Amino acid sequence: MKAMLYTEVGGPEVFQFIDVPDPEPGAGDVIVDVAATSLNRLDLVQRAGWFQMPGFEFPHIAGMDIAGTVSAVGDAVTNVSVGDRVVVDPSLAGVAENSKLAGRGDLYGDLGIIGGTVAGGYAEKCLVPASHVYIVPADMPLEHAATFPTAFLTAAHALFDVGQLQAGETVMIHAAGSGVSTAGIQLAKEAGATVLATAGTDEKCARALALGADHVANNRTTDVAGFAREVTHGAGVNMVFDHVGTALFGASLFGLGVHGRLVNCGNSSGDEATIPSLGYLFHSGIKILGSDPYRPEEFGPVWDKFCSANFEVVIDSEFDLADAGQAQDKMMQSDFFGKIVLKP
Repeated sequence: MKAMLYTEVGGPEVFQFIDVPDPEPGAGDVIVDVAATSLNRLDLVQRAGWFQMPGFEFPHIAGMDIAGTVSAVGDAVTNVSVGDRVVVDPSLAGVAENSKLAGRGDLYGDLGIIGGTVAGGYAEKCLVPASHVYIVPADMPLEHAATFPTAFLTAAHALFDVGQLQAGETVMIHAAGSGVSTAGIQLAKEAGATVLATAGTDEKCARALALGADHVANNRTTDVAGFAREVTHGAGVNMVFDHVGTALFGASLFGLGVHGRLVNCGNSSGDEATIPSLGYLFHSGIKILGSDPYRPEEFGPVWDKFCSANFEVVIDSEFDLADAGQAQDKMMQSDFFGKIVLKP
């Protein structure tokens, strides 16, 4: 099969589009012929060498978000058949012992991730535990399914499991053009929350409004905390959903009202943040919550909601697998809104 892999860190030039052996399933595995895989920021930072997951090793085939068709099944597989169209849960938590990918499921240690620590979707075929595939409805394009896993599970876990967002509350969501935020905006609205969205350009703000956000602000030119206070008539928002980190951390805290929650699941602008006022933090009962990995049992219910709730699928652009370097450059420049998709 063809795969886009790399054997050293660096820029897009380290990619090699080459033939590699086809994967073979274990008893509890399936082989998925990849129809589409969508990009995530982890793809870039691991290739560049800025950060690598525990268990990462060379050579590496990235691609966490995969949809395709089952082309082979292991001897013990009963839940799917050859020819089934599936989407893949990339987390390797909860993998059965008869899978070749078993034993990598430590949620708070060496959590294995398809496309993060083992071979992923930047290839024509991918080895996947049978327990981690879900049927794609016949009327859903596989490209649409490939936008789902990381974005929607990250957002749903952060908003509801960690942040306990409730109907009637207000939530401010940063980086509205990112995949996880386009998912978060729609999930929060579907749950009955009022959504404030911020983004780095006026164009992205306008698109966030069209996606369902109630209020928007350009976070490069606007006082984000002031925006949150103005919209809520001085009260502050109930929650901030943040994966930007350093750049907006202080403003996010001051945008929260009494007993507000800042839920963080990323650090795209930096790994260090300053609490500008401990007095405000403790006096207002502010909570800072880290959003940990989602659990295996969360994937199915969120997938069912995605299939039935008429969420808008936001695909910025599609690239051939051989052009993965160009696709990653587009993500690096933040020149996108929604998900960037690769197609072998």
